[in-house]
Amino acid sequence: MNQHANITHWAERVDMSAAFRWSARLNMHEAVANHFSLAVNDSGSRFLINPAGRHFSRINASGLIEIDANDPATMNRPDAPDPTAWGLHGALHRACPHARCAMHVHSIHATVLASLADSRLPAIDQNSAMFHNRVVVDDHYGGMAFEEEAARCVQLLSDPKITTMVMGNHGVLIIGRTVAETFNRLYYFERAAETYIRALQTGQPLRYLPDDVAEKTAQEWETYPAFADDHLREIKALLDSDAPDYAH
Repeated sequence: MNQHANITHWAERVDMSAAFRWSARLNMHEAVANHFSLAVNDSGSRFLINPAGRHFSRINASGLIEIDANDPATMNRPDAPDPTAWGLHGALHRACPHARCAMHVHSIHATVLASLADSRLPAIDQNSAMFHNRVVVDDHYGGMAFEEEAARCVQLLSDPKITTMVMGNHGVLIIGRTVAETFNRLYYFERAAETYIRALQTGQPLRYLPDDVAEKTAQEWETYPAFADDHLREIKALLDSDAPDYAH
């Protein structure tokens, strides 16, 4: 008998747990802060999210909590999520049903980008071209992402073409349709931000891609067959080998 048969959305939980674990291995986590969520009903209001105060490297599939963005009593639950997790992800899943999955981190290079006066990510290589015309920058940081601040932020993600919000003075929020798609974008955004920052550090002129080539490349990324799914599959295979408790 499957010991997890009474836990809903098991496959989705395993995918989420793998993304948490791998983010920690890549040093894209921060203490016990930051949050990933995944909608599990048609309207997008019910979602899985990490429990409050749990390090990314210790998260497992059965430990994720399921909450409803439309339930005002959520923060009274004994297993209530972190208040900023509820603020940001609750607001997002209420306002943007197309954002099925959301990953918010303060990863090093994305946060450096968010700290620049100009936080745009130009298309200077194949990876950064993935985000061409698909990033919005929030220039009006107003404090931690409790409910009022979060509601303001997520309005910037109403356009379904936007996949990424650089949260000025804060970090980054990536959205997508699946865990695989969203994590793949998170990984590549951090890589692209690092490339851009290192290029700036040379002090040399940058080689910008023309808009038409950048857009063509972004579309090619979006239609690259099974790339994000393959990426997550391999992450799970690696975890199955040396940290199988992620799927418990």
